[in-house]
Amino acid sequence: MVGSTRSGKTTRLVEQFCTWLQAGDRQQSPERRQRLYPHQGEPAVLVLAANDDNRRELRDRLAAATDGKYPIRAKTLLGFFQDEVTLFWPLLLQILGLKAQFPVRLRPETEQELATRLWRQQLDEIPRPAGVSESRWVRRLLDILQLAANSGTAIGQIQSILAALEQGQGEKKAEEAEEQFKIQNSKFKMNSEFRIPNSEFRTDSLILQWRNWCWERGFLTYGITTELYSKYLLGDPYYQQHLLRRYRYILADDVDDYPAIARDLFEFLLDRGAVGAFTYNPDGAVRLGLGADPEYLQGLAKRCQIEFIQPSSIALADDLATPVVELVTEPLALFSLPESVQAIQTISRGDLLRQTADFIIQAIKSGQIQPQEIALIAPGLDAIARYTLVEILTKHGIFVESLNDQRPLTSSPIIRALLTLLTLVYPGLGRLVDRDMVAEMLVVLSTRREAGKQGVKSREQGAGSRGKRAEEDNTNSEFAINSEFRIPNSEFQIDPVRAGLIADYCFQPHPEHPNLLPATTYDRWDRLGYAASLAYAQIVQWIEDQRSQQEQRLLPSPIVLLDRAIQKFLWQGSNLPYDQLAALRELLETAQHYWEIDARLRQSEGIDTPAHITIAQFIQLLRRGTITANSYPVRPIGAASRAVTLATIFQYRSSRRFHRWQFWLDAGSPLWSRGGAATLYGAPLFLQHRFGRPWTAEDDLSADTERLRRILRDLLGRVGERVYLCHSDLAANGQEQNGTLLSLVNSAIPVIDNG
Repeated sequence: MVGSTRSGKTTRLVEQFCTWLQAGDRQQSPERRQRLYPHQGEPAVLVLAANDDNRRELRDRLAAATDGKYPIRAKTLLGFFQDEVTLFWPLLLQILGLKAQFPVRLRPETEQELATRLWRQQLDEIPRPAGVSESRWVRRLLDILQLAANSGTAIGQIQSILAALEQGQGEKKAEEAEEQFKIQNSKFKMNSEFRIPNSEFRTDSLILQWRNWCWERGFLTYGITTELYSKYLLGDPYYQQHLLRRYRYILADDVDDYPAIARDLFEFLLDRGAVGAFTYNPDGAVRLGLGADPEYLQGLAKRCQIEFIQPSSIALADDLATPVVELVTEPLALFSLPESVQAIQTISRGDLLRQTADFIIQAIKSGQIQPQEIALIAPGLDAIARYTLVEILTKHGIFVESLNDQRPLTSSPIIRALLTLLTLVYPGLGRLVDRDMVAEMLVVLSTRREAGKQGVKSREQGAGSRGKRAEEDNTNSEFAINSEFRIPNSEFQIDPVRAGLIADYCFQPHPEHPNLLPATTYDRWDRLGYAASLAYAQIVQWIEDQRSQQEQRLLPSPIVLLDRAIQKFLWQGSNLPYDQLAALRELLETAQHYWEIDARLRQSEGIDTPAHITIAQFIQLLRRGTITANSYPVRPIGAASRAVTLATIFQYRSSRRFHRWQFWLDAGSPLWSRGGAATLYGAPLFLQHRFGRPWTAEDDLSADTERLRRILRDLLGRVGERVYLCHSDLAANGQEQNGTLLSLVNSAIPVIDNG
């Protein structure tokens, strides 16, 4: 089933699923019914989706279409690989000859830390490319393993592929340098920055060392899991029998976002009598550059009956997709955009953010649109833009939902406070705490007992009072908690000024046993006030109680301490805001995973690392700004679900949402045509149609043009009424913006023009 964005491909897929079930129910032959329901009424259908959000939506739609009669297990492709590898782990142990131990999945942040430890000696000896940090270099190596696994490439072939990559980059940079400095003939010599860092260094040896090290300890990363399934499990006859017995039908949505090995799995099942239904979006390929191979997956059409799906919903792409793409790719084309595409233009970016937010506020208050019908989309969201938009909208009672907000955990004050608390309970962590951290901890932990409930109630009132007086909006905004996790001073018993005084006079630094002294240590302790003194005394007493239990070995692990602190100081029986709750859940899940890995390492390495060293490594990991894996998803409810969507291009396209209005931020930015963080190092060389061929400047330009075409058609297919092009002449760094969408801005109707 081939169709453009929101053409009804998934709906047709659900209908096909129901058709199979109805045919199976009408089938009188017990043998045929056993083929569809091999295990206690569970359909033998492999249901796959491109990502977890789409998986849950597809599962819900299938359950609704069948009235909940059949258990539906929709999975992502990686989730399917993980389940299969875990289920058939004993078989893999037998194939690989490994020690019997249960597998443990490594999260990305832990994977990078352990790989850095393992490669420490080689990283110190190998010269890295200019401008590439150690952490980025390690991440590249781990990404290469994942790309190789997704494409079915053996580790032994990686070195030759990277050599082709370096060759292409060297030629591209040499051409750029020649043009810049006007160097004629052959006098230009390639700089060492463009060459492979060390001719004797082999990337595949490091990757092989890391993979074998994980095998021996039962660790599974995304790349290792994918390789185990595609290289060892899928080709095993015993596993093949079980796979064919369990799955006789395939439902795969958005296969343009699947890696190359997905086609190997599908063709294996199809060759042995399975029946499949697949959807493909020519304007999709959201994960191209992250392991997806849409052109290779399109080859499935050769063995399928192709059904073209015509768009069933009304979107701007119906009339504007073709002319907008032509206007961008051919700047000399003469075309005036209709009223549905308007421009907000300013000189500075700060003015652009403020005027865009004010325009949204006025539209919502006038009743033209609801918050949940608006999407703010940017090629890249920096902290300033995110904070400005969230701050302005939240003050007017308008919630903002940041899609898959990829910020460090330590950007939240409550997380920083809990990490500081660990340093005051466990010995040997005094070098990880200072007075500023202690002052912040005192402020955060001194929340009033009824503040949480009052804050939630006030936020709900604020979200529902868009049409009230401005004075009421300002009152409600005092209690609003935005995505920066700010809590008003009125909710604290220890304000920042008193917390600073306490930290200056009552905090006793010590490398082994930092301590909080009684408030009376400060000779003017009367200036603190009764409420602050009482709250501080309770915090000190709680820390002393936990420290005493730790010395008596009554504190099982730091995870228990974190949970106790949350219950005592943060939860207090109230309803925490969604963003704070998500951050706390993410912290606990990260900590639980970290100590699970630590326990496995202690068991396999036979070493007894002191507890404070492990805690110090955990604190340093988070304070380095590590982006931890997202916690188990919980959808917001109530007023928080009626929120303006704020996302990058990649996040918005991955979520596959639809809005009446879209605001394209930084329309003049050159980032619109670039892959940016949505492209892994060396990804184009692992695509099957150009496997191992050098990536040249011409390829780069062609890929950027094609990516921009898909982005424009896809975004226009997800908007119903209007697109606002938000452009500022100057970027945040003061440079002039002359991106590829500037021709659109100049052709659009200006709704706000302060340029």
